[in-house]
Amino acid sequence: MEQTKYLIAGSSHAALSALNSIRMLDLDSSLTLITKDERLPYSPTVLPYIVSGKSKPEKVQLRDDAFFAKNKVNFISGAGLSSLDADNSKVTLQDGQEWQYEKLLLATGASPTIPTIPGLMGTSFYVLRTMDDAVNLNAALNNVKSAVVLGGGLIGMHAAENLIKAGVQVTIIEMRPQVLPGYFDQQAAKIIEKIFADIGVTMRIGDTVIGAAQEEICDADLKINFGGDRGLEWFKKNSDGSKVTLDSGDEISADLLLVCTGVAPSIDYLDGSPVETDHGILVDECMATNVKNIWAAGDVAQALNFYNGEKSLSGILPAAVEQGRIAGMAMIDDPAINPYPGSVPLNTYGFFGNQAISVGVSDENVLPDGTEVSLKVNEDEIFYQKILIGDGRLL
Repeated sequence: MEQTKYLIAGSSHAALSALNSIRMLDLDSSLTLITKDERLPYSPTVLPYIVSGKSKPEKVQLRDDAFFAKNKVNFISGAGLSSLDADNSKVTLQDGQEWQYEKLLLATGASPTIPTIPGLMGTSFYVLRTMDDAVNLNAALNNVKSAVVLGGGLIGMHAAENLIKAGVQVTIIEMRPQVLPGYFDQQAAKIIEKIFADIGVTMRIGDTVIGAAQEEICDADLKINFGGDRGLEWFKKNSDGSKVTLDSGDEISADLLLVCTGVAPSIDYLDGSPVETDHGILVDECMATNVKNIWAAGDVAQALNFYNGEKSLSGILPAAVEQGRIAGMAMIDDPAINPYPGSVPLNTYGFFGNQAISVGVSDENVLPDGTEVSLKVNEDEIFYQKILIGDGRLL
């Protein structure tokens, strides 16, 4: 059994932020970072640019081998967690390796959620969460003229834009009344939808997919199951396309189907462990779980919400960095640590040369009584500004 003082599971922003905090005060103790990804660390935010070919995998690394060597970090890729034995401070990896730790950070990120659509699991489709996903999708574009993007969240919208830039005709299907729900209000979303439509994207907003099918099923040896612990996700090398059926009865055919219907924390390895979970891993203001010497940060952490004092998932990069920083400080008992103040929704979204930013509450259904609204709109100039003030503060 291998041993390490600090064990960090994950390799994105939260994990790297914690690593930096640890090495600020403890330069020499053994530190191991393990990740199920086969690659050096990268940010998921760059994946759409890999799809379009605007960037390359080797150009978007967050850290390189030299960084890990300089900071005395044992970096192990292709090694996802399989189980946690908290009583014995031990984890088992998917390849059977066992690691004993003194202090453990869980920063294993999120995985795509696949909707339960009849026929979907027998249809070839793509997801976009890892670098391999992006590389596979980019490689497929050589033979793709049309694509259906299922889901109008940030991932789906970014992917759709980059597919357009790669010369693909795109249809976006979003079952809710607007794109980017939870990020922008409906009026702002309508401006964004119009920009996409004017560029040539077919927008099917408020439509629900009730079925999916392969237009021509090819031999099983042409399909590769690369989903791993994310479930059954098929990447097909050669296909005549996919077809989706909407609740309106309309059928939409395309060369490529991309499913971007959300993500969920990757915490299957905690099954049977004493670590408390809800939607994610429950943590306190210092990112500690209910189990001694185990912390969590990033997409897996269900932490304090700044607005209501409840615990919720954040899923945004600034929160991941801050949570990782605090977790790392807690792991080394840094006296300068300050409690996590709570997540504040913060999203920046650049699209076709435009910029949209949302900070704070975007759901008007949760606004307190007496909220003041300042609204300025000029759709011709693509200008939209909305400020909400309640209880004497910006919301």
